[in-house]
Amino acid sequence: MTEDEARRSIGARRNPKSAEAILEAAESVLMEEGHRGFSIEAVARRARAGKPTIYRWWPSKAALLLDVYQRQKRDVVYPDTGSVEEDIVRFLKRLLSHWRDTPSGSIFRSIIAEAQSDEKAAEALAGYARDRRVQTGGMIARAQRRGEVGSEVDPLVVADLISAYAWSHLLTGRLDETDEAVRAAARVMLCGIVKSGSQSSAETLP
Repeated sequence: MTEDEARRSIGARRNPKSAEAILEAAESVLMEEGHRGFSIEAVARRARAGKPTIYRWWPSKAALLLDVYQRQKRDVVYPDTGSVEEDIVRFLKRLLSHWRDTPSGSIFRSIIAEAQSDEKAAEALAGYARDRRVQTGGMIARAQRRGEVGSEVDPLVVADLISAYAWSHLLTGRLDETDEAVRAAARVMLCGIVKSGSQSSAETLP
């Protein structure tokens, strides 16, 4: 992309070719230089684009990183097997293996790292997490409509449990969990930890 093309592309709507060139450049810089070497300046040089163009479409480095991450994560989908347990297991297995086998895992860790010290990055990550929470909760809401999950269950709470499991495994380098371990975790999310027939401490309070 030439500087003239970049100037013409500035505006409220992204020029698809220019945006794609910038995203490809960002992905290359991240893969070659890592999180510490990733900057808007480096991406602009690689894409031969003006910094104003990039900042018009991506207001922060984290916003650009998130779009790079989304390009990597296109193959991770929410399954619909007719069983909520199977849906959760398949989703987690695909996500963990995708993080392990593609650059997306290191990209997402970079986004989380950026969010610890940059307010705009934190806002971008929080916005992304909200959207994913709703999408993940959709698996549970779908199971409720089938009558498989009780109406009293909040799908978004279950979505938080699923995300917490996935994020903790990413951040601690535990992406090689066995199928059995992932299924056991899914069952805990669905069934809880209180022994069948026993009362929780909340139920036994006077």
